[in-house]
Amino acid sequence: MTLSWFSIVRLGFVQMALGAIVVLTTSTLNRLMVVELALPAVLPGLLVALHYGIQITRPSWGFMSDKGGNRTSFIIGGMAVLGAGAWLAAAAIPIFEGNFAAGLTLSIFAYTLIGLGVGASGTSLLALLATATAPRRRAAAATITWLMMVFGIAVTATVVGSFLDPYTPALLLRIVGIVVLSAVAVTTLAIWRVERGVKARAEPETASFREGFAQVWRERRARNFTIFVFVSMTAYFMQELILEPYSGLVFGFTPGQSTSLSGAQNGGVFLGMLTVGIAATGFRFGSLRNWVIVGCLGSAASLGVIATAGAMQWNILTPAVMALGVFNGVFAVAAIGSMMALAGEGRGRREGTRMGLWGAAQAIAAGFGGLLGAAAVDAMRTVMTDSTAFGTVFIAEAALFMVAAYMAVRILDAGRTPTAAHMVPGE
Repeated sequence: MTLSWFSIVRLGFVQMALGAIVVLTTSTLNRLMVVELALPAVLPGLLVALHYGIQITRPSWGFMSDKGGNRTSFIIGGMAVLGAGAWLAAAAIPIFEGNFAAGLTLSIFAYTLIGLGVGASGTSLLALLATATAPRRRAAAATITWLMMVFGIAVTATVVGSFLDPYTPALLLRIVGIVVLSAVAVTTLAIWRVERGVKARAEPETASFREGFAQVWRERRARNFTIFVFVSMTAYFMQELILEPYSGLVFGFTPGQSTSLSGAQNGGVFLGMLTVGIAATGFRFGSLRNWVIVGCLGSAASLGVIATAGAMQWNILTPAVMALGVFNGVFAVAAIGSMMALAGEGRGRREGTRMGLWGAAQAIAAGFGGLLGAAAVDAMRTVMTDSTAFGTVFIAEAALFMVAAYMAVRILDAGRTPTAAHMVPGE
């Protein structure tokens, strides 16, 4: 009565569809605004930040999927809203050229829909995974679904890029429409009847969102894990906007070399995710808690090497960045697996609310971490050399990862998977 491997892979296709749509808004449309339309880079940055900010609604989506007794409808409906938002965001691109105010208004509405769609679909999917996956399969389930999402992002970016030349607004709308309709169709086929075959189907109840959220927030472990997610994800995303500029300003990398550097990092993330999935599930080697700690400490060490390499002008940036990617991947999969395990602790029928709470913390941290890293570098470059300014931010990021490792030691279980049998009422 738990998810089979085939069902887990089917849910991975939903994550793949979600990633395929989101990458259009964070990369393709971003580039078109800055390059083809010559708009300030801060504009797409603020629109992406808006879609992250809207995801503060994740706890309410999780609660509604708990209460409604049917997560499937939220997953499909959320994907449809996400797709509509992505298509409207693409439709706003040609409008900018003739009427900036109209284009901006449509974009704000579109990115709001994107945030709502990701929140509804993504939170409900994670809640279903958390409640319906056998404990011994959680690490592998996290690995499979996230690798498939990364695959969806990579394939979509590559294919759309190849078909979009020569660029015209009509071609953009046609391509985005195909991606969106395909993603919704894949999601519907992948999720269809999966929920019916597992015990974890949410049971309807009458509590209000305020009551349900308050019940979860009173659980000490859920509250502490929320803080851990925010701290660790802030560290995870702090280098997102500054690593490639660092490679160019301090090491003299060309744009092509910087792009290759990003590829090395993403390749490392893929390898790290695969390592945890195989080791924790295939060989039963290491608990999720230990893998989280390894990921945090390894990321901190890699950031220390990256900062030192700039100060000492060591020609080791690419392998250091790849190592950072590996440990980031280890941390990400282990943290998601731990999240799935902890979602079942505490009061029953609150798995979606907990996943929503942690998803909101992750989304806020993603926007906050990226902006914090970029703003800190900009401020320090006015009074320091480039290598010192960037290095200081990387060291601060490493310190946050070390704090997260300490929190993991205190919050996560050392040698057992949380179950209802270990639940302490009111904790």
